[in-house]
Amino acid sequence: MPYYRIPAMDPLEAVGVPELREALLFARGRPRPITADELAADRRIHRTVARRRLDRLTAAGLLISRFERRTGRSGPGAGRPAKIYSPAPETAAIEFPARHYEELVGLLLEALPAQSRSQRLRATGVALAARLLRGSPIVPVRDVRLGLERACEALGHLGFQASVETVDGDSAVIASPTCPLRPLVVARPETAEIDRGMWCGLVAAALRGATADDVRCDTRDCLDDHASCRILITLDRRATTAGT
Repeated sequence: MPYYRIPAMDPLEAVGVPELREALLFARGRPRPITADELAADRRIHRTVARRRLDRLTAAGLLISRFERRTGRSGPGAGRPAKIYSPAPETAAIEFPARHYEELVGLLLEALPAQSRSQRLRATGVALAARLLRGSPIVPVRDVRLGLERACEALGHLGFQASVETVDGDSAVIASPTCPLRPLVVARPETAEIDRGMWCGLVAAALRGATADDVRCDTRDCLDDHASCRILITLDRRATTAGT
């Protein structure tokens, strides 16, 4: 394998390079880690070029790489561990100059009556989910796993990686290192109810017969900059019976 030096690059600089931004969006749009071969096939470029782009994004802290043995491979390199890339946990927005929107949201929170604040924040999150899905609509189904996978896919189309970890009856866990509202929640933890409302809205949109009131949501690890957010979903079985 030829040696090449990865130039130093910060996240803002990396997303300013079109081909790196495209590679990042490709990685963030997939529910599972990707390989250089997969990026090469999608962008119709040589795998060495794809690997270099992914390594540059890793050096900028936007991706995490590791080696994993994958089954079903054939041809050159079969049997050897593959280098895979996944989105790094995103706890701060990449922007220039800083807009300080979290401060604006904090001021708006302070203006809300304390007795109805939680309810209003949740409703705002549900409304946000509907706005997000305007650009990536979901066809709702009754099958819980399929519906949640479609919700994650819709977020992937918007550039936010999410995947279904487990589904067990009326409970499920979704992992997302790049949850849309994570930077806001990190900066202003009191906005977590908006985040939970957003996930309730996304899940309800993906499940036929469900409403946001049929979904309970708890978020974990959002403030941990070394981990994915974990969204714990509890569904009302009366609204989300099994079967498509």
